[in-house]
Amino acid sequence: MPVFQAGMGGGTAGHELAAAVSEAGGLGTIGMLDPDDLRDELAAARSRTERPIAINLLLPFARPGHWEVAGESDVVVTFWGRPERRIAGVWIHQAGSVDEALAAHAAGADAVIAQGIEAGGHVRGTVPALDLLEQVRKALPPDYPVLLAGGIAEATDVREALAAGAAGAVAGTRFLLSDESRAHPEYVSRLLEAMETVLTELFGSGWPDAPHRVVPNSATERWLRNDPRGPATVRLLNRLSTPLLKRLPLSTVHRLAAGQRPGVPFYGPASLIEGGDGTLVDATPLYAGESVQRVHDVRPAGELTRELAG
Repeated sequence: MPVFQAGMGGGTAGHELAAAVSEAGGLGTIGMLDPDDLRDELAAARSRTERPIAINLLLPFARPGHWEVAGESDVVVTFWGRPERRIAGVWIHQAGSVDEALAAHAAGADAVIAQGIEAGGHVRGTVPALDLLEQVRKALPPDYPVLLAGGIAEATDVREALAAGAAGAVAGTRFLLSDESRAHPEYVSRLLEAMETVLTELFGSGWPDAPHRVVPNSATERWLRNDPRGPATVRLLNRLSTPLLKRLPLSTVHRLAAGQRPGVPFYGPASLIEGGDGTLVDATPLYAGESVQRVHDVRPAGELTRELAG
């Protein structure tokens, strides 16, 4: 089945979502966590399905422990950094440009994901997904698998991607709004009501100069009046905070996010997940792709997987 679930990190895409997608015939992906938590999530997913499970790693934050756990999965998907083979098994790299896709191919990646600018979360792409797919397909060998990410919310999107030469389609926002997603109810509510998104660098403490697409909230309305990227002073603060924050475990970074406030310009990339403080919905990133405008319900991930493939 040509349906892949994006590996939304920080606990949003856990074993429940990954296993449900895989059991329905797609490829479910566990988002990045601290190594011990990631191993627990992989084991929990294995207890729910015998089908392949992927793990997503963000290269700026991947440590030896992450690679050890990733090597135990069926597929590793990497993102945001110089592509390099670090495991013996199946490796897919998500790219936002032809040059990055070529680099991944040269490094031995088994496939690449062409990510368009309309994608949600952190966005490497700078052109529409179908345009990038066409460019990447022309640059790589004709039999080399290229998947498409960005704008995938309905079966027609998957069919369009396949007709354009993609080997599969990667959906994030559609699965974010599923029963098995761990997104906080307040986060889900904002996405269901959303009519627009913004590409910004505001939520970049610890991960600067990394554009991300979000649904507007009080923080974006307060700080993005003159520049959608965010004020220069805030982006400088993000860069200055990075050396310290990158040394901290991801779980600690999530705890620090509990202190974020709309009027205080110090925002990290951690999203709001179930069990968190719902009032943080206005001070944390509400990651979503442009396709959020076409998603109006929350349903089981298995059902969504089969529907997308149809």
